[in-house]
Amino acid sequence: MTDRLIERLRRLDACAVSDAMDRLGLEGVALGLQPLTADRRISGRATTVRLVPAEEGVPSARHLGTAAVEASGPDNVIVVDQGGRTNVSGWGGILSLAAVQRCVQGVIVDGACRDVDESRELGLPIFARNAVPLTARGRVVEQDWNVPVQLCGIEVAPDSYVIADGSGVVFLPAAHAEEIIAAAEAIWEREQAMAAQVKNGVPVSEVMGARYETMLKEHA
Repeated sequence: MTDRLIERLRRLDACAVSDAMDRLGLEGVALGLQPLTADRRISGRATTVRLVPAEEGVPSARHLGTAAVEASGPDNVIVVDQGGRTNVSGWGGILSLAAVQRCVQGVIVDGACRDVDESRELGLPIFARNAVPLTARGRVVEQDWNVPVQLCGIEVAPDSYVIADGSGVVFLPAAHAEEIIAAAEAIWEREQAMAAQVKNGVPVSEVMGARYETMLKEHA
């Protein structure tokens, strides 16, 4: 059964959620990540993976990311803490295929990924710092999964909520998710009303008047 908060989150966008977190004094925007494949918004709960350089980790009997894929489903986004490394891939095509088979929402990598063309053909949304053909083999290993991680300076727990689209990636702490989503819904509704005014011919200078600049400080 789909988490009710995920259903509500899927009706929003990253900007509304970011604005809500600004209103509440919370940080959650992972700066530096961009969509590399499918042009589709994703949202769900994080399944986390932590990668480290091979010399720092004990070689695992499994390939990085495989446990997270097998534990995930339609309400999950796989979140890979690769420490921002852009010179080696932390995600690849076979993992993308397996994730699609599990109906995973998408993948977010704080670092590089590869096999971008394959993932694009599969329709799997991937957000990362960049693409690179260099394999993870012999370079990075999975230190752990389903543990707290950090992406772009943002703490992400395994039960965190996430939304990502063309504007970027936002993580919502589970403890504040209800409050954030409620605030984002109010902001979204107000902006939709403003858009309707513009479509009806109201001058944009009037629609985006003085109150727009202080909108986040106002209670909906």
